[in-house]
Amino acid sequence: MDILALDLGTSSVRGLVLDADAVPRPGALARRRVHLVTGDDGTGTLDGPAYLACLTECLDELAAGGHLRDVDLVATSAQWHSVLAVAADGTPSGPVLTWLDTRPEALAGAVGPADPADFHRRTGTWWHRCFWSVRLPWLREHGARNARFTGLAEYVLGALLGDVPMSMSMASGTGLLDLRRLDWDPEACELAGVRPEQLLRLAPDGWHGRLNAEHARRWPQLAGARWAAPVGDGAAANVGSGCVDPTRAAVTVGTSAAVRMMQAVPAGAEPPPLPEQLWRYRVDHNHVVTGAAYSSGGNLFAWANRELRLPEGAALEAALRRTTGSVRANPRLGGDRPPGTDPAGSGELRGLSFGTTAVDVLAGLMGGLCRLVADDLVLLEGGVGEPMEVVLGGGALTASPWWRAAFADALAPREVRWQRNPEIGAAGAALVALGRLPEAAHIGGIGRTDETASHA
Repeated sequence: MDILALDLGTSSVRGLVLDADAVPRPGALARRRVHLVTGDDGTGTLDGPAYLACLTECLDELAAGGHLRDVDLVATSAQWHSVLAVAADGTPSGPVLTWLDTRPEALAGAVGPADPADFHRRTGTWWHRCFWSVRLPWLREHGARNARFTGLAEYVLGALLGDVPMSMSMASGTGLLDLRRLDWDPEACELAGVRPEQLLRLAPDGWHGRLNAEHARRWPQLAGARWAAPVGDGAAANVGSGCVDPTRAAVTVGTSAAVRMMQAVPAGAEPPPLPEQLWRYRVDHNHVVTGAAYSSGGNLFAWANRELRLPEGAALEAALRRTTGSVRANPRLGGDRPPGTDPAGSGELRGLSFGTTAVDVLAGLMGGLCRLVADDLVLLEGGVGEPMEVVLGGGALTASPWWRAAFADALAPREVRWQRNPEIGAAGAALVALGRLPEAAHIGGIGRTDETASHA
């Protein structure tokens, strides 16, 4: 049995085929870059139909290569927090607001939760522009008055499968889910201006879908495959990094970055105390993930590479090793993730001189993110009472040995290791779909931070 893993990211869509142990099949990878629209006003949007087209192209490519013939299960890792307005026939009424979009704000005169601390405890979130409690009223105010709302993953999978529910993991990313009851939170829904019955139905434990007739004809190899409920990308990355209990924290750097810890919390059980600066979401019906996220990650390098004329490859790594650390940076170029409220354009550089080079600026930005992660890791450890081992992962860290070493320095004296597999989200989503989440603690590919990926 093979597993098709879909990664619905912010900068790209990927489809790859894994074996029954969630190990990638050689050559069975299709990827399409997607166009993220950004602006100085905080815009961060995607085009829904274009995004769907990129995914179908990936599936066409895998089918043409004969990679789908043994697929029995489809797993999905998807970006949290996205929302788009759709008309009655399901067609988008506007673009997809991603996690990166900082424009939504509470409407004039709106009042937040009656008890913010209890709201945070129940939902793991805040009344914040990243969540549907603020986003839905803002979208209505900006033209989506009679629309209904869905997430990007639900829009895409709905087009392929038909009527699909929202997984507990994706629902928790909306900020409207009661994490203990596993149902829509009445107060959060009231803030969002919706009744629970107006939202997508929630997927029961063990839910699976099937391709609709149209797409079963297009990809007959997948006609009998079971499609598992999507997993939020951060949760999937933790599983793929082998960080599935409180002894290990995952630090993941892709387009954005995050530090997270997983715990077993079955439905109905009261989750552990949650520090006021950290969020908490669901992995599935039996596990939660707690942490902090940042709007800056690999996009820091992408910006610097575009604007600063950096050297490439080994020359860049050598230049980074020669930097003196004279530039200090606030890496919030894209603004804050919750609970922070700094807008896009909040990045800062300090310590510049006539001797400062482009590589010094890059090192300052990347080092600034390391320090943010180190501060929030202390908060995570406060909840478990002892230092945690850290596993670094994600495409941006795969590409840069210097950045891995910088994280190891910033997080010392903790043991810091590295997951060499760059497709941690796909592997994690597959293990969740297989019901083998505890086994991820022993996943292969974890080594020293100075090791080089064999496939890099």
